[in-house]
Amino acid sequence: MSYGITAALQAAVYQALIADPAIADLVGQEIYDAVPPGNTSGTYVSLGPEDVQDASDGTGGGARHDFVVSVVTSEAGFAQAKQVAAAISDALTDAELPLSRGHLVGLWFLKAQARRVDEVNQRRIDITFRARVED
Repeated sequence: MSYGITAALQAAVYQALIADPAIADLVGQEIYDAVPPGNTSGTYVSLGPEDVQDASDGTGGGARHDFVVSVVTSEAGFAQAKQVAAAISDALTDAELPLSRGHLVGLWFLKAQARRVDEVNQRRIDITFRARVED
């Protein structure tokens, strides 16, 4: 198993999101690896947690990455957040992303969770994807 591909996978996912015209129409360049400090308003996308497990086989090293991309909005209701989440799902599901290390075997949608964050009056959708990579 190798965790060495994780940075390459994250960079490729980020590049795919910022290059997608449908996402850009909805959130502009508000796509972050780390959300800027201070109060955020409007709608933005954030790369989130990741769980990685060994997926090596007889042909070599590999890993399974389950990672989250979040849509956060201060807009009333979930309508806009769901449009952004759908665009993200369309951009990443089954995408063929070039990696700077290793290669991507496959990328799949696993699940999504939409909820209110009442303390800060926001809506949040966490979309979980699974990537299989080989080093």
